[in-house]
Amino acid sequence: MIEAIKNVFRQNEQEVEKPSPLMMLSEVRTVFELGMYVAAYPLLRLTPPKGDGHPIMVLPGFMTGDLTTVPLRHFLNGLGYNAYPWNMGPNLADQQVELPLMKRVMRLYNRHNQKVTLIGWSLGGVYAREIARVIPDYVRQVITLASPFAGIDKPNNAVWIYQLIKGGASKADISPDLLDRIKRPVPVPTTAIYSKYDGVVSWQHCIEQQETPITQNIEVECSHSGFGHHPAVLMCVAELLAQPEDNWQKYNKTEGWRKWLYK
Repeated sequence: MIEAIKNVFRQNEQEVEKPSPLMMLSEVRTVFELGMYVAAYPLLRLTPPKGDGHPIMVLPGFMTGDLTTVPLRHFLNGLGYNAYPWNMGPNLADQQVELPLMKRVMRLYNRHNQKVTLIGWSLGGVYAREIARVIPDYVRQVITLASPFAGIDKPNNAVWIYQLIKGGASKADISPDLLDRIKRPVPVPTTAIYSKYDGVVSWQHCIEQQETPITQNIEVECSHSGFGHHPAVLMCVAELLAQPEDNWQKYNKTEGWRKWLYK
């Protein structure tokens, strides 16, 4: 029965199309995922490795702001990291925020005398990758959560909002050179966490098309709206962050309990 339900929601893995209306409607399950976060929180505080205090900046998704990243930042601060909001208001897909964000990353680097990890949710992950591409010496690693960097110009269930905000503009207005650059790997360790049950963006656009020694794709079962508080996502992020700065390793998805949560 469970597999039958999954087959209803799982996208066709051979065709890249935007998530179906039924998949989009299923995003309501984020409420249950938030309940999972609350229930699992005591375990989440005890199980993951403790942090080393290095700075982390969390970038929110399209049409959302720092309020949506509070659970993730609270979790990371509880582990001993210094997790910061992006402080740019709602993410309205404005390229003009990139320069202020780069300056903020450099200030955090100077304040802590440590490289900054960037965690970007959805469109926030696209910004995170571009920041790391321009100022890699200030960035420790990038973790993207359901970020469609490989198909930012492709159909998804957020396009109509983008067009409404931008007064009818479309992603076709974005430079082809920029679109090509966004798809290319960045020069720092990068992990793309994605879900085949994403109701907003196609999961095929949220992964590196070919992994390299410093890039990895990790699949979880999660709604698009749940990436900032789903326990499986948080556990994975915590273990990625705990790696030594000069010895980044790909996440072992098959060891012990991990094989039940990740692919």
